[in-house]
Amino acid sequence: MQFYLSSYELGENPERLASLFGANKRIAYIPNARDFVGADPARKNERTRNDMAGLASLGLEPELLDLREYFGNTEGLIAKLDTLAGVWVSGGNTFVLRQTMRLSGFDTIFPRLLARSDFVYGWYSAAGCVLSSNLRVYAITDDPDNFPYQEIQETLYEGLGCISYAFEPHYKSNHSESESTDREIQYCIENKIPFIAVRDGEVLIFEISAEILEMPR
Repeated sequence: MQFYLSSYELGENPERLASLFGANKRIAYIPNARDFVGADPARKNERTRNDMAGLASLGLEPELLDLREYFGNTEGLIAKLDTLAGVWVSGGNTFVLRQTMRLSGFDTIFPRLLARSDFVYGWYSAAGCVLSSNLRVYAITDDPDNFPYQEIQETLYEGLGCISYAFEPHYKSNHSESESTDREIQYCIENKIPFIAVRDGEVLIFEISAEILEMPR
């Protein structure tokens, strides 16, 4: 699997994202990090439209993939993802996104996706944070006790575990969460947690194989 982790939105050189795709340009847009209790529906919808328009401007073929529609239907989600060349996951609340991944079975599908060298995983902000093994540091910025789904009423601190560091977006950026990112970084330093700080506009691009990753149970 190829990864494109952005601090915010598509980053300063989105053509690099488009270059990761082959003939299949179909990419799912996953907005569920913004399902958190208290979210403004109009603002959420506007963000979805803008993000999908940005992907389309790159020559990709985005389609909305709401993980809530797959709660309890992991096989259906597998069938859907098998038709796609990648996903783009928006930012929002790290812990809420983690809940949707648990309820839809996305986390159990993850190793299957990692085995696909032709699959692209694009994220920004909190959607990159969920890749870490331990999500506790992100409670400084995101509310870990925000439970929009009745099926889960406990905080999930275990991330997908495919990166060995804390992904710290919005570092020294003109963003409302830049100050709390500084506090997260200080937490990492004090607790000897490896981290990578990324400014808005910057991206991390890398590849991970399923053979080198043991997913947490």
